[in-house]
Amino acid sequence: MTFVGWAQIALVLAAVIAAAIPLSAYIARVLGGERTFLSPILAPVERIFYKFSGVDPSREQGWLAYAMAMLAFSIAGFVSLYSIQRLQGHLPLNPQGFSGVPSDLAFNTSVSFLTNTNWQNYSGESTMSHLSQMLGLTVHNFLSAATGLAMAFALVRGFSRAESPTVGNFWVDLTRSTLYVLLPLSIVMALLLVALGVPQTLTGSVEATTLEGAKQVIALGPMASQEAIKELGTNGGGFFNANSAHPFENPNAWSNLLEIWALLVIPFATVFAFGRAVLDFRQGRAIAITMGIVLVAGVFIAYWAEGAGNPLLTAIGVDPSPGNMEGKEVRFGVATSALFAAATTGTSTGAVNSMHDSFMPFGGLVPMFNMLMGSIAPGGVGAGLYGFLVLAVVAVFVGGLMVGRTPEYLGKKIEAREIKLAMLAVLIYPITVLGFSAASVMLQTGLASLNNAGPHGLSEILYAFASTNDNNGSAFAGLTGNTPWYNTTLGIAMLLGRFAFVVPVLAMAGSFAAKKKAAPSAGAFPTHGPLFVGLLIGVIFILYLLQYFPALALGPIVEHFAMDAGKVF
Repeated sequence: MTFVGWAQIALVLAAVIAAAIPLSAYIARVLGGERTFLSPILAPVERIFYKFSGVDPSREQGWLAYAMAMLAFSIAGFVSLYSIQRLQGHLPLNPQGFSGVPSDLAFNTSVSFLTNTNWQNYSGESTMSHLSQMLGLTVHNFLSAATGLAMAFALVRGFSRAESPTVGNFWVDLTRSTLYVLLPLSIVMALLLVALGVPQTLTGSVEATTLEGAKQVIALGPMASQEAIKELGTNGGGFFNANSAHPFENPNAWSNLLEIWALLVIPFATVFAFGRAVLDFRQGRAIAITMGIVLVAGVFIAYWAEGAGNPLLTAIGVDPSPGNMEGKEVRFGVATSALFAAATTGTSTGAVNSMHDSFMPFGGLVPMFNMLMGSIAPGGVGAGLYGFLVLAVVAVFVGGLMVGRTPEYLGKKIEAREIKLAMLAVLIYPITVLGFSAASVMLQTGLASLNNAGPHGLSEILYAFASTNDNNGSAFAGLTGNTPWYNTTLGIAMLLGRFAFVVPVLAMAGSFAAKKKAAPSAGAFPTHGPLFVGLLIGVIFILYLLQYFPALALGPIVEHFAMDAGKVF
């Protein structure tokens, strides 16, 4: 670890907070239905959408109607994206002449982009046409992120309203999130990326002559536009298989810092917007501080593990001072590779600028544990906020039990219905991840896809299901996922991680919205100070360590001590 490395990390995180606070005010106004500085331009466009879709923006929905609208929209999105992929060979904007995507891969990819996961069991440059990339994948990058933001604010309204039968209008929230938040930011981001060297063209590919005289085909396409929403929407799916390690997606140190900033800024801004929406900025600040502590702890561990180098190489005389550079880009170095890894898995982005499979065991443990926690520090666009609020409800419930008081959060009593819904959502992750991982290590069809045996092989499988279930999408690259078994099971894990989690969350939103809002009493547990932050961190680590410790002990922890003993798997 070096001073320069920590200076780069501090610069990015400071820029994130500096931008997130004013952006939070804007997001709160947008999702509150208020006028913004973009309203003169975008409000007429918004009204046209409502007119042609038959949406009455003044008519709100109860939690069940809101959830049904979200599910219906998601089904329609799945059908459209699946159809585009299957018919790709017969559609325009296919300069490379790619054929249709196989059915199991099309299913996996459609679910992946629908759920904001962007898990990719294919190489984008050799599988997807420009039409599939733009009309299929990029469009869903916008819509899946907007859906997450909409659902987060449905839960926020549950806390901010009193005795209300409604939690908002899904179609309005979806439209405003896309039109006012994601689209303007993505246009600016794409222009900045183009200025930094990211290509944006409809050309299919060019042929180059290498220094040895050989011919090489270099893929091109509309990369900057996809890269912008890939990071801002915490999507993560890259134009290239190498993702943000590829020089066309992420050409230099400045583009690297910009992309890390982009994948963190909206999640943190959404948390601050929550504080503004409930009329107590301290509430959002407390959650943001908790998220920040978890994020920085992950960065520290990853940077320490990668900066120390590989002990197996050190033992044979290799200089460890550059750190563990296997799987990393020299133009980024260890520090921002560790920051990118912690940030992309602390959010639900899943983009990578280095190969997590090449990290040291404790370095790889950071992204894995981030995802086993549900990628909530600071989480995906919208998804991080509602995931963290579920844990806040659990923490307040635990605090109430300890002091013998009825637990309250933001003036709303937490009763049996709310805590049951919270635990139903929380338990989806371990059931899915551990269940599918166990099945995969017991079946030959699951083991056949491994590149490594032993503890690292277990880590590859566990990482894959953790990544897909919490809608992250990054991978330990040693697992070959493009098989019928993994295309199907990983697709199911994505569906459960998104919808089996969020439907109980929306039910919680409806339950809280219908409750009376009590004035804070003298004995109420304060949820904006350091005591609450400490309790929340304790609940997070105890809850998830208890769920996953046996699997982690058999995977990356065993691998760490084995490497110290001079063994490799």
